[in-house]
Amino acid sequence: MRAVIQRVAWASVSVDGQKIAEIKNGLLILLGIENADSQEDVEWLSRKMVNLRIFNDSEGVMNESLLDINGDAIVVSQFTLHAATKKGNRPSYIKAAKPDVAIPLYESFVRQIELDLGKKVGTGVFGADMKVELLNDGPVTITFDTKNKE
Repeated sequence: MRAVIQRVAWASVSVDGQKIAEIKNGLLILLGIENADSQEDVEWLSRKMVNLRIFNDSEGVMNESLLDINGDAIVVSQFTLHAATKKGNRPSYIKAAKPDVAIPLYESFVRQIELDLGKKVGTGVFGADMKVELLNDGPVTITFDTKNKE
């Protein structure tokens, strides 16, 4: 799995002009799934995200997690995170999982992060043309790759 998280002051997702998810202080999570991903990747990534200390404490130091601040999250499927751009000018998405693999893992990730966070999270609509709006706070933007855990 590949993911990009952005610490946000607010974020929302709309489909067909309708806002379907909206949060205040928290994380916007863009999630890309490949065929090699498993439930182990889901669990590792969720735990990492909810416990990552990237929110400011009372002294302005990034020392608190999403759990610590009781923050919110939106998870948006993003197959383009698996774009291969080495050859030519048209990205290849060959590594991105097809819906029959990706949808169950996406739904599993949403359930896992809800469990780890202790509350519902917002979501996009898998495969839909979504409009994502956000106010990046910091800005703080971090990438993850469960196949390269750095």
